[in-house]
Order: sequence, then structure tokens, then C-alpha cells
Amino acid sequence: MNIEEIRAYCLALKNTTESFPFDDQSLVFKVDEKMYLLLPLEAVDPSITVKCEPEKAEELRARYNAVEPAYHFNKKHWNSILLNSDMTNQEIKTWIDHSYWEVIRKLPKKKQQEYGL
Repeated sequence: MNIEEIRAYCLALKNTTESFPFDDQSLVFKVDEKMYLLLPLEAVDPSITVKCEPEKAEELRARYNAVEPAYHFNKKHWNSILLNSDMTNQEIKTWIDHSYWEVIRKLPKKKQQEYGL
């Protein structure tokens, strides 16, 4: 997936917003004001950073060479996925979805109901 495909996919998810909060060189995608994806725009090795619980993070890293802890965040819950890897577009979308729902599951119960949880 390229940057525009990732951007379009994220913006199609319910209540997603995007912003440039850090340095105008990264896009941040949020659901209900909680970040679920970081997309650097000028990276040499294009990647996305996604949120996932520690068990899923271990599974992700064990399964793909293209995944590494995101040291600029809490490395237990955030992982960078290199886009120039052998991961398929569907696998990348799956991890974007996982990150999105990981954030929603941590919202207050009343908010979760808006998403069918």
C-alpha cells in the first residue's frame, strides 16, 4: 500500500480524523480523538505505526520481518510496519483495523456502543 491508499483506507473508518500534530511530516489518524496510526510522509523506509496489545505485538513481530517495536512510543503497544515488505495490502489493512478497534475497545462503554460493541 502507498501513502494515499493508507490515508483513504483510514479516513473511510468511522469517526476517523487526521492531523499533523508533531512536525508536519507525519499524519496522525485518530478515532474519537485517540490516536491509532502514525504515517510518516517523508520516511526513507515507508512505514506505519500501529497500536496493539502486547500479545498481538509479539505475534506480529514473530510472523513478519517487517515489524519492529516503535521506540518513539511505548514499544509494548506500538509497532512499526515497513511498507516495502512482503506483507500484502490485506495484511496491512488487517493491522490498521486491529489498531483502530484496539483504541475503540478502550473507550468508555457508552462510546463503545456507537461502534456496536
